[in-house]
Amino acid sequence: MKPNRFAPALLFICVLPVVVLSQDAREIVKRADENMRANSSYSECRMTITKPTWSRTVELKAWALEPDYTLMYVTVPARDKGTVTLKRKNEVWNWIPAAQKIIKIPPSMMLSSWMGSDFTNDDLVREASVVDDYNHKLLGEEMVGGYSAHKIESIPKPDKGIIWGKIISYISKESYLNLKSEYYDEDGVLVKIFNGSQAKTFDGRRIMTRWEMIPQDKPGNSTVMEYLNVKFNIELTPAFFSEQNMKRIR
Repeated sequence: MKPNRFAPALLFICVLPVVVLSQDAREIVKRADENMRANSSYSECRMTITKPTWSRTVELKAWALEPDYTLMYVTVPARDKGTVTLKRKNEVWNWIPAAQKIIKIPPSMMLSSWMGSDFTNDDLVREASVVDDYNHKLLGEEMVGGYSAHKIESIPKPDKGIIWGKIISYISKESYLNLKSEYYDEDGVLVKIFNGSQAKTFDGRRIMTRWEMIPQDKPGNSTVMEYLNVKFNIELTPAFFSEQNMKRIR
């Protein structure tokens, strides 16, 4: 995690280009983030988990009230149907219908796999703001997936306690689509890559609807999340995200 910088007086002319680039980069990241997020949302998704020796598909419904609340209900496969994951601020619970039990995920299991995927329980509760908790720098431009894209380096601010050393993002110049994100640890080692593709318009917003997560330390592993339907700014309140509702939701 690296500190930021500032300078006055005669150094202003030298520093100005860096400051302008930083402001431009933050605005690009902000536009891309706002394109994907809303105050609330409902989505239907298909998650395909691939390992070297097997694969499985999970379909689910998800309700979200940004940034603190998420509820996910599994519809496929049949053996997992009715399984619910609830995120409320920095805590996670699972409802297991076969056992008729609600299980709170302890801190020791936050880095465990969620539903056998390459996502962890900790991924569900991560509260860092990609816009405000990082310093952003425009590195240049590249072609990614047929799009002309801004290449942006985002370094966590020192006081935020974020585990990543940096994120390199590729955001399309047109429509501010997230095309690719590379996550590096504090030693500069690439840990995982997110690839976005298949742009579609849902509820008046053009977004990438296919997201592939590729962990770099597990050859042959990947998780693909496909959005089948999305509705933005639906009517939701924090009361919806309760342990009681985990048992009732369909």
